[in-house]
Amino acid sequence: MEIWQAIILGFVQGLAEFLPISSSGHLILVRNLMGIEGDYLLFDIMLHVGTLGAVAIYFFKDILQLFKPPFKKMGLLIIATIPAALVGILLGDYVDAVFMSGKYLCFFFLATAALMFVTEFFAKKEAYNKPLTIKTAIGMGLMQAVGVLPGISRSGSTIFGGVMTKTNKNEVATFSFLMSIPMILGSAAVETYHVIKDGADVDVLPMVIGMVVALVSGYLAIRFVMSLVKKANFKWFGVYLIALSFITFFWLFL
Repeated sequence: MEIWQAIILGFVQGLAEFLPISSSGHLILVRNLMGIEGDYLLFDIMLHVGTLGAVAIYFFKDILQLFKPPFKKMGLLIIATIPAALVGILLGDYVDAVFMSGKYLCFFFLATAALMFVTEFFAKKEAYNKPLTIKTAIGMGLMQAVGVLPGISRSGSTIFGGVMTKTNKNEVATFSFLMSIPMILGSAAVETYHVIKDGADVDVLPMVIGMVVALVSGYLAIRFVMSLVKKANFKWFGVYLIALSFITFFWLFL
């Protein structure tokens, strides 16, 4: 992998992991556009390390709170993680085989766009201001399971799930980012297993550069999303995804 490719992939991973636009969908598109074929498992692991670092830095105090009694938020985080974990364990290979080619990206981008418009509509309602509860965790957890599909944004779908339980949008956004921690760790663990099992080429410089770029762009993306959440401003992500959906459709099918 070339250095410039590592920079682009790190940038896309960092931004799209946390902006509600689907990192997996964008990475499929970018890899295809750059003609990158095959698996770069070690590189993917380092990208995950970068985005994990971004979450850890921005939400350091919130992460510390998870480990303080009575561990309520930790319990909610575990509950919210279960649906996506089950989908990954039971259907992970099927999802990779059927959807990772990018054939359905245009439809899933469109679905995420719809989620963004609905999220903005309800997030601006004054009644949608309840505290984080087990109902919130279940709603966000179920939507995170849907977010394993390339083109469906994990952050976008979880924020939608939280808002639809009438939970305060700021609490929902913070919890959504905390939910990304076990998901990123899980993805990295699976990729590490395959590296140990099958082996992988090691090209240190692109991996390190990609990781650093993913960390920086991921941190900036988190700050940007948290500022938008206060205004419940999600529609422009929907507009972008509609445009991208049509572009992807024409590229794949015409």
